[in-house]
Amino acid sequence: MEIYKNWDIEELIKDNPYVGRGIIVGKTADGKKAVAAYFIMGRSANSRNRVFTEKNGEVFTEPFDASKVQDPSLIIYAAIREKDNQLIVTNGDQTDTIYEGLCNGLSFSGSLESRCFEPDGPNFTPRISAILSFPDNDFNYRMSILKSIDAEGSDCARYEFSYPSRAGLGHFIHTYVTDGNPIPTFQGEPERIDIPNDVKAFTDKLWGALNEQNKISLYVRAVDLADGNTENYMINKNI
Repeated sequence: MEIYKNWDIEELIKDNPYVGRGIIVGKTADGKKAVAAYFIMGRSANSRNRVFTEKNGEVFTEPFDASKVQDPSLIIYAAIREKDNQLIVTNGDQTDTIYEGLCNGLSFSGSLESRCFEPDGPNFTPRISAILSFPDNDFNYRMSILKSIDAEGSDCARYEFSYPSRAGLGHFIHTYVTDGNPIPTFQGEPERIDIPNDVKAFTDKLWGALNEQNKISLYVRAVDLADGNTENYMINKNI
């Protein structure tokens, strides 16, 4: 078993109909850029009626057709926000929880202590989150998943993973293993994947590998570790 294999993102997900929402964080192979990606998928009409928008460096999910919104509570939120030299990426409104926690002196994990998985039984969708910190022209990152401890949603299990950045290595965490009813929750550690130098090509490959019927939106940001400049790529199926 190749436990230290870095997967090609296309090879890892191309035949999977539903990995749900996903976060990828890593460093380009040349060691020059930090990369953060977030995508959403959906099966229901309510979930699919969304787009990403970017405002002042922050990324939001918004309705594509506001007249068709059925329940905005779990589908409309800030997905990416910045706080000082930290970048927050999550799959729900815990983005704001983390941001506000940092403002009040809490840590990433401390901020999430007030949250648990989503109240959407029987799926009990996990809350996945990441934070990138940028000290001294480099970065490190943490990833978190909050998920039900059992099939009944009786309590919340909390897992956090802390990584130093390494050239060419990324980690990928997503809400579901694959499609199902109920949908099986992500298991184990974040998956190791290749992060190439060409971030645009990586974006295109990731988008192309996501299931055509269920994918909705993708956002990828690369941060130059020398000067802090960013390159940003956003793809919306509905636009």
